[in-house]
Amino acid sequence: MTRLSVNLNKVALIRNSRGSNYPDLLQVAKDCERFGAQGITVHPRPDERHCKFSDLPILKENCITEFNIEGYPDKHFLDAVLSVKPHQCTLVPDAPNQITSDHGWDTIGQKDFLKEIIRELKNNTIRVSLFIDADAKLIEGAANIGADRIEYYTGPYAKNFVVHPANAIKEIKETCSLAQQLGLGINAGHDLNLKNLKYLKDELPQLDEVSIGHALICDALYLGLENTIRLYLNQLA
Repeated sequence: MTRLSVNLNKVALIRNSRGSNYPDLLQVAKDCERFGAQGITVHPRPDERHCKFSDLPILKENCITEFNIEGYPDKHFLDAVLSVKPHQCTLVPDAPNQITSDHGWDTIGQKDFLKEIIRELKNNTIRVSLFIDADAKLIEGAANIGADRIEYYTGPYAKNFVVHPANAIKEIKETCSLAQQLGLGINAGHDLNLKNLKYLKDELPQLDEVSIGHALICDALYLGLENTIRLYLNQLA
């Protein structure tokens, strides 16, 4: 079964734009779970324009599904993650001022940096996933430094899907088998939506989890949150 983790950053962005607690991020998280989501994801950035670091313990204490925190592992981020102890931490190589994630880790060139961080997180019973491109050497690198999972950066897949689905999925599909052989769990995220999700799932039976926020929240504006989550779950069935 492929689990759906709903990324709530866009909900937090709307909340922060008015300086209030509306929409209530925790209530939205609870509603997502009630509507069938199997996980909640947030990505607190240094400027806290989306999720705030103060949101993390509240979400962890109250969410009943898997809680996943994404982010670049600077000291502030790591201290927060180690304090909260989510079920999963997805490390992304984002610069502080980056608008959105747009590439994966260089698990070879940055192996020493990542290895120590991964060890510390795992010593605190936190599953570690690395945001990564569909490159066999980088996936081997992720396994060699102790990652539990990889999360495919699916931006290129989503972009090319509208032109040629089979070509769009080719590199991910080829390297997915390698990842599985290396003992890595397999996640995916970025620009996934109701048009391209089912094909991804059908082509990658090994897929453990997808993390979806932007498209899901945009769809919910028109379709309603409960209906939207059910539609996404149907794509993964």
